[in-house]
Amino acid sequence: MSYQEHPKEDEHASARSAEEILSRLTLQPGHWALFLDIDGTLIDLADTPDGITVPPDLPENLHLLSLKLGGALALVTGRALAYADRLFAPYEFPLAGLHGSERRSSSGAVSRIETGEAFEELKAALAEEARAWPGVLIEDKGSAVAAHYRQAPEQRKAVEAAMPRYLDMAGPDFTLQRGKMVAEIRPARAGKGHALKAFLDEPPFKGRKPIAIGDDVTDEAMFRAANELGGRSIRIAETEAATEAKFTLPSAHALRTLIAALADTGKSVSA
Repeated sequence: MSYQEHPKEDEHASARSAEEILSRLTLQPGHWALFLDIDGTLIDLADTPDGITVPPDLPENLHLLSLKLGGALALVTGRALAYADRLFAPYEFPLAGLHGSERRSSSGAVSRIETGEAFEELKAALAEEARAWPGVLIEDKGSAVAAHYRQAPEQRKAVEAAMPRYLDMAGPDFTLQRGKMVAEIRPARAGKGHALKAFLDEPPFKGRKPIAIGDDVTDEAMFRAANELGGRSIRIAETEAATEAKFTLPSAHALRTLIAALADTGKSVSA
């Protein structure tokens, strides 16, 4: 099957094309590098950040697939590096956390964007104001801070009105990142697209074409980077949404099924 120029015209054809793209990971393991978001992509979303469940076979399947790719598999997430590692223990993959504010290369070297005392004061002020927003969860990520309103969608206007004000307090070195029922202030120098490109400058990713998979507006920069570099972009989308991803899969479960099949070459690659 050839790649479709306009895959959104046929959702089923787009999914089949995404399956074909992923099947090439083991057919041409030295040609591709795989970049994966976590929440909503590898694992199902939950009402709270700590409410997610990692399927027991997922860490092992990712490890086996990484081995087949010569280690050219990285996680690119809004989660902090340490938290993401706990999700996939005992394995530690190359990982960009906090949308690229911190990054661990395949060599194990970790780099971080440091914030400072003023940002700590900002986070405390935001947490204090959020006491007036019942159901809103303020997540302190270290060099980033997020306001989640999935449990209180009626608080969206309050959150969306306040976060630009806190961004002004943070200054020009920070940016406001919006996602699925969350608004986050993070360092402006970070970004999933920048993280993907940084990995591709290093072995074992260097010289390969990227396949980027995500589910949210926070992953659009990663999709753009993959497209610009001649790679492939896949969005996990239960419903149609505007995206720069060229292909889609219907759910995180569908992706996990494909990863399990790719980890075990004796299985058929079918979602």
